[in-house]
Amino acid sequence: MDEDYMSERILVTGGAGYIGSNIAAALVKRPGTDVLVVDDFSSGDWRNLIHVDCEVRAADCDDPALLEEIADGAFSAIFHEAAITDTTIMDQRLMIEVNTNAFADMLEACHVSGTRMIYASSAGTYGNSPAPNMVGSGEAPENIYGFSKLAMDRLASRRYETHAAPIIGLRYFNVYGPGETHKNEKTGNKTASMILQLYEQVKAGNQPRLFKYGEQMRDFVYIRDVVAANLAALDAPRSGVCNVGSGLARSFNDIIQILSKELETDFEIEYFDNPFTFYQNHTEADLSLTADLLNWQPEWTLEKGMRDYIKLLEKGYRGPAEAA
Repeated sequence: MDEDYMSERILVTGGAGYIGSNIAAALVKRPGTDVLVVDDFSSGDWRNLIHVDCEVRAADCDDPALLEEIADGAFSAIFHEAAITDTTIMDQRLMIEVNTNAFADMLEACHVSGTRMIYASSAGTYGNSPAPNMVGSGEAPENIYGFSKLAMDRLASRRYETHAAPIIGLRYFNVYGPGETHKNEKTGNKTASMILQLYEQVKAGNQPRLFKYGEQMRDFVYIRDVVAANLAALDAPRSGVCNVGSGLARSFNDIIQILSKELETDFEIEYFDNPFTFYQNHTEADLSLTADLLNWQPEWTLEKGMRDYIKLLEKGYRGPAEAA
């Protein structure tokens, strides 16, 4: 698209990653929108951007030159998705430096220019608090990752009253869908969704494995819904943090049942002990505040989302949903 016709420029940090690349793929379809993707490529993957026509820059999200651009008002909005997302990493200083400190620097630059900031928070902020999970209640993370995200939310809240444009934090629940395949390749099958992990186990001819006894409950939200929530945040009238989920908890055994139906195969599950003391046993997003802030609600059930996802996987497609 000719730059003369561009009406706005939007920055996506972590744009080669899972959610970031899906957001970038959707943004480039918006008329008059120029997208800059910034990624350090430590966990993101260039293959996610093959079919996304945008500018790509290899850099940290708190790179001084980038912060100067933000402060100078180069962007109409920022989608900040860059972070360490591996919840098994226990290096506290590293997690805070990469997730919280970098966000603080970006937020300061946004404050100078009055730029809208939309950033990725997490359901990890709730730890094992009783579901349904509601913003402002039960915010007791069980690991340093969840704490780093809660610290980001607290930083943002200090700017709500003085920032010229809205600052919106989206607490993602268990996101699944196209664009996450590279996460398995780079982390040894640790950070991709259980839906992809179980699919790949089965396709490799292996027995699907679950923590005993597959009854843990999760709010699984399809990537197409997550992207829609992010785009809705471009029009949010005020600052705030809200949940992005399906609003309904489902078990890992449910995933196996749907997978079996879609692949027309019966599976015998191998159950094994859960080694993680901080594991969340039940997450479920309360979406009342979300509907009010974003004027958005999810459209994809687990059955519908998995069916769409599996069809793309069966075709060998591995990129963002919007680029398929």
